Amino acid sequence: MPASRDLVLLMKKTPWSATPPTPAETSGDPRGNETGREFPGGRRSFLRKAGSAVLGLGSLVLGGASLSRTSRAGTVDSLAKQAPAVPDRIRRYKKLGNTGLMIPDISAGGLGSVEIVRYCYNKGITYFDCSQMWGTERFVGPGLAGVRHKAVITTKSEIHATENRNQMMQRLNGSLRMLRTDYVDIYLNHAVNDLARVKNPEWPEFVQRAKKQGKIRFSGMSGHGGNLQDCLNYVIDNDLADVILSSHNFGSDPAFYERFTKHFDFIANQKGIGAVFEKAHAKGVGVIVMKTLMGAKVNDLSRYQRDGASFPRAAFRWVLSNPNIDALVISMKSKALVDEYVSCSGDSAFARSDAEVLRQYVEAETADHCRIGCSECETSCPYGVPIADVLRHRMYAESYGDMEMAREGYEKLGAAASRCASCNEPPCLKACPYGLPIPALTRATDRLLRSG
Repeated sequence: MPASRDLVLLMKKTPWSATPPTPAETSGDPRGNETGREFPGGRRSFLRKAGSAVLGLGSLVLGGASLSRTSRAGTVDSLAKQAPAVPDRIRRYKKLGNTGLMIPDISAGGLGSVEIVRYCYNKGITYFDCSQMWGTERFVGPGLAGVRHKAVITTKSEIHATENRNQMMQRLNGSLRMLRTDYVDIYLNHAVNDLARVKNPEWPEFVQRAKKQGKIRFSGMSGHGGNLQDCLNYVIDNDLADVILSSHNFGSDPAFYERFTKHFDFIANQKGIGAVFEKAHAKGVGVIVMKTLMGAKVNDLSRYQRDGASFPRAAFRWVLSNPNIDALVISMKSKALVDEYVSCSGDSAFARSDAEVLRQYVEAETADHCRIGCSECETSCPYGVPIADVLRHRMYAESYGDMEMAREGYEKLGAAASRCASCNEPPCLKACPYGLPIPALTRATDRLLRSG
């Protein structure tokens, strides 16, 4: 940053624009700062607007990030008392790979109403991740009415290995109608967990046609399954993605996560997704991550606090401290969550207090948490129950508080998911490398989510 964070927090009355970033700011500048910028308008704009606020505050000590006291009216002490504890708007926008798009470091996904979409936009969120499968397009389109040209919209659909380019175009056209727009900025083939799907030769032909017709600007892949790493490596190596969206959180990195769990009795799951991000970043592929709260319970996080660090802030800092990650998307179902998550923008310095918060969470909350992307249990069931997907929908219900999404997704799994309810000798009992009681969890999930 051009000045210390302490200085920024003192500038309560600095005249930032009350409106979201302009189209030029969200579309990106080929001369843009690769490491991101903390305020819309960039370094020069920040310095111009901050200049008057600096006068009279005393000498700024950049090395120590502190200000000397002054005896004049409006001292540092009095200003500090008036200063907001956290920002209430997005503070940092980053260039998304080689796309030229500038997107917020904290972006919105899983939106559940038109009102929340508009509220996010008014907080400076200009990147919206939605999905054909989950029906969120119906909120994002109307929510961005009149300002669509200032926003970056991503939507996605599950493109199967046998689909042809005409079927893919039908899917895209359906999304465009729901979004009330004639183009999307990024279109993703979602839930890729099978190399046959990403090797479908019709996909690049479809992408080329859709780009030529102006219906999509960029394309890519997204997912959270056990074979995701292989799929992403393939699409990156074969130049099949402008952008990737992957599940990722502090539990994905054994080198970090095992600091907390080295005394736990389970087998470490070495995924190596960080190497995928590094390769993507080196090739100019945009990297966005999701599932960053590691299945955090939305209503049970207040006890995880230390030295001003909340669990979401600590988890976000860990993700955004990785220079190979451009941004994260997080479900925002209420104005309170929007406010909390937006307050974390621009803050990517992972601290010792953050690690302590994450440790407390791991010790207290992971006894029944399924690690998305693990899927080590998937071959244990002779009936073909997609155990990881069953438990993922349980997470949507219990942790995300989205019962509608959970039930809809569970129903799509079909009859196989309900086999657990009547299984007397579960072969999955010891299949989880983390020691989760799979039979108890899948049976409880069936009772919770089964319709009727």
